[in-house]
Amino acid sequence: MDQKSGAYGSKGGGDTDFRKTYDREKYAALAKEREEREREEGKARYEAKQEGRSYRRRASTPDDLKMTEARTARVDVASLVGKTMLVPAGAGVGKRGKSAGFYCEACDITLRDSPSWIEHLNSKQHLSNTGQSMDVKRATLEEVRERLRYLSRKRREAMQKEEVDLDKRLDQRREEEEKEQEAKRQKRNEKRRAKKDDWDGF
Repeated sequence: MDQKSGAYGSKGGGDTDFRKTYDREKYAALAKEREEREREEGKARYEAKQEGRSYRRRASTPDDLKMTEARTARVDVASLVGKTMLVPAGAGVGKRGKSAGFYCEACDITLRDSPSWIEHLNSKQHLSNTGQSMDVKRATLEEVRERLRYLSRKRREAMQKEEVDLDKRLDQRREEEEKEQEAKRQKRNEKRRAKKDDWDGF
């Protein structure tokens, strides 16, 4: 008996030979791997709950990313106020690439204003490009105590400084008020003289 030709001209098949066939062993192995991952994730989730912390799954985060830390340097956006930038022709098209504005080398993106620049610095995209994850390092009890001591000491020093400078500030305020009153007096006298001159002219 002659073999029937397939739907697309292939030989040796019925009318369903054009359908995709699947490697059952390959997909069984993938399913087994997925089940193993889910089992491990469930175990990690349970352990995190027992320790009293929240568990977050980071499927796409590489292992070499470090935890997010607070910035040590202040973000200086005021230094560009009133400055003129020379931009090469054709560079100011779109967000990508270097053009006029705030340029991020890690992400190769230019942002037009300071709020979007700050938002970008805190974004997941920027942190992952600079080698940081969104996980924040948990502070130890001793670090919290040290921080509270530092804030308390800083507040005491500020209060002592205010007490010492209070007399100075009162003297400065008196001098400023005297200067303001003198300026008002001179202004009034000038107006009177001007009016007197106008009347004398008639």
